[in-house]
Amino acid sequence: MPNSKTASVVLGITFIAVGIIGFIPNPLVSDTGVFVTNGVHILTGGVFLLALFMSGKESLIINTIGGAYVLVSLLGFMTSGDYMLGMIHLNLADKYLHVGLAVAILAIGKLPPNPRKVTTTTES
Repeated sequence: MPNSKTASVVLGITFIAVGIIGFIPNPLVSDTGVFVTNGVHILTGGVFLLALFMSGKESLIINTIGGAYVLVSLLGFMTSGDYMLGMIHLNLADKYLHVGLAVAILAIGKLPPNPRKVTTTTES
């Protein structure tokens, strides 16, 4: 059964990979290799991977990032022009992608935490 720790690791690796691939101009992720956008993806992936070291906080990490993506989505739709905050390239597809990511990440944040192994001892 999927759990929040596994999901956080998968999200972390995915975001880091997208950030790295984005430095290579390509039509799939980035046609310009924008440093700020790719840096944000790598940083976000790193935060997701923090769940490996913060046992029991996986859902908090995922939901915090999901909430941040809600704010990014709102800010994106309030932005006129091609750059959010003057430094993050954004087009209409990016705006809807951020909405989708926010919804997906918040849904993933509802997964149960990593199951703990329970050991019992019996006394004789």
